[in-house]
Amino acid sequence: MSEPLGINEHLERVRQGLRRLGPEEAFEAAAAGALLVDIRYQALRERDGLIPGALVVERNELEWRLDPRGSHRLPQAVGHDLRIVVICNEGYASSLAAASLHQLGLRRATDLVGGFQAWKASGLPVTG
Repeated sequence: MSEPLGINEHLERVRQGLRRLGPEEAFEAAAAGALLVDIRYQALRERDGLIPGALVVERNELEWRLDPRGSHRLPQAVGHDLRIVVICNEGYASSLAAASLHQLGLRRATDLVGGFQAWKASGLPVTG
């Protein structure tokens, strides 16, 4: 049996399976029909604002809401070929969340490098 991984090693392995997007790439992906999914908790959304058009799904509900075969799916969860860009605050939890979506067959899921903070710092649209 191999040694357990620490979170940094686990995160590195998870990211090897993702084609992560920078803020401008995520913006362009959304314009082309990708679903931006904001998994930040409410206090961060209230403090920093929202990305216009992003779907808010808190992390603890993500898999249930985006599984196209799930009984609790959102209307936007239209199929396994859906392109999804997961956004957390700084781009760590979103990598783990995107990898979890891959395990549900959502192979086009990825995340935003640097998270919401990178989006905002890039001067991309934010409301509230």
